[in-house]
Amino acid sequence: MTLTDTHTHLYLDDFADDRRQVVENALENSVERLFLPNIDSTTIKDMKAMATAFPAHCFPLMGLHPTSVKENFEAELALVEMELSAGDYYGVGEIGMDLYWDNTFEEQQKEAFRRQLQWAKKYQLAVSIHTRNAFESTYQIVKEELTDELTGAFHCFTGTIDEAKQIMDVGFKMGIGGIVTFKNSGLAEVVAQLPLEALVLETDAPYLAPAPFRGKRNQSAYLFHIAEKVAGTKKVSLETVAETTSRTAENLFLKK
Repeated sequence: MTLTDTHTHLYLDDFADDRRQVVENALENSVERLFLPNIDSTTIKDMKAMATAFPAHCFPLMGLHPTSVKENFEAELALVEMELSAGDYYGVGEIGMDLYWDNTFEEQQKEAFRRQLQWAKKYQLAVSIHTRNAFESTYQIVKEELTDELTGAFHCFTGTIDEAKQIMDVGFKMGIGGIVTFKNSGLAEVVAQLPLEALVLETDAPYLAPAPFRGKRNQSAYLFHIAEKVAGTKKVSLETVAETTSRTAENLFLKK
């Protein structure tokens, strides 16, 4: 059985003291593929170093996170484009819109998101989309940029069944993480109504650890618990969840 963590930040300082052990923990729990979305210029070096250290298991994505879109976003985007042109990445991410903390740079977020979607089409790479308090704006830009070449996943999906249907209408997948294990989140009830083929699994480590580790540092090994919850919710075997979601992830991010 092979599980795939489509969204994990194991290169962050949270894992500085035990990064190799964390990767070994993942492998011991059948999590054999780890996709590493970038955040901004400050994280590229460590992310690339991790991909170099574990080339059989760690696959980097390149993008500018919406909460890192500030006054210098043009310089940040120029670096993203330069990195993507080198051809060493498996997707464009983490990109999108986030108006939860601050909407000061909303228009700049829209511009950065649109431009990175266009690069994804140019380089024929799937995207990992972050959206928080901004689903309508995020989705509208995806629709405006939609072509057969544009594919990807809405990472950390926690939305309604109607939002899920909108995502599926444009051919995108949904990343299901630790929140599906939270008793009062309502996400399991939504997942129960969705086709398994529309889902990929993720941890978003070090954030959003699933039960029974809620509130602690998340890691990719805990994807096993997310997969178990999805299997129970969908009333299918754990092996079926692993095989289906890993195949979907492979079709998205390992096309090349």
